[in-house]
Amino acid sequence: MAFFGLIGNDRQMAATTYAGKESATEKRLRKEAERSAQRRRSHQRSVVKADRDGWKWADKERERQEGRGGRRGWFS
Repeated sequence: MAFFGLIGNDRQMAATTYAGKESATEKRLRKEAERSAQRRRSHQRSVVKADRDGWKWADKERERQEGRGGRRGWFS
């Protein structure tokens, strides 16, 4: 007959049984914030990499156009 002892004391149970535990809503919000932060970090890394790759390409293209590309053949 433990069922009848549960009626009407849900606030008391929540205060004692679940004290200090993370609620489902808090967990969802925390996970969502973590995923959002991870997406921002990933995006920032990809932007930096794309920028560096662009500068490398520009430097190589400039060298190619100016004809001072380093050791590509026997006499260059």
